[in-house]
Amino acid sequence: MESKCVMVIDSELPTGLIANTGAVLALTLGHQLQGIIGPKVYDADGTPHEGITTTPIPILKGNKTTIKTLRDVIHTDHPDLLLIDFSNAAQTTKNYEDYTQKIAQFTKNDLQYLGIAIYGDKKTVNKLTGSLGLLR
Repeated sequence: MESKCVMVIDSELPTGLIANTGAVLALTLGHQLQGIIGPKVYDADGTPHEGITTTPIPILKGNKTTIKTLRDVIHTDHPDLLLIDFSNAAQTTKNYEDYTQKIAQFTKNDLQYLGIAIYGDKKTVNKLTGSLGLLR
């Protein structure tokens, strides 16, 4: 199976929140996917550079409705895909303890998603996200 990874981020967010959403999703991907970060590399002068992702991660644009619908479809119909979400519950807290307490008070209908990351079978990911444009 050939795999693919994408992020879908709400393009209507302010630039800072788009960047923050991408960073949070990327950190979680790096934690969840063994081998997604390559080993340290060296330039021609022998200076070391930490490894970066070995997998391209297109960042696609969506809006709150598109992202919530896509997340619900993946959660329900595609349990084989890795799905990471970043919601208003997470974005409005200062630490992880606050986040865990806050999200426990939200129903799935209360959550608004700023972005999601999806990883898995390339054909499935393409079918789900192929109509979304790149976030520019």
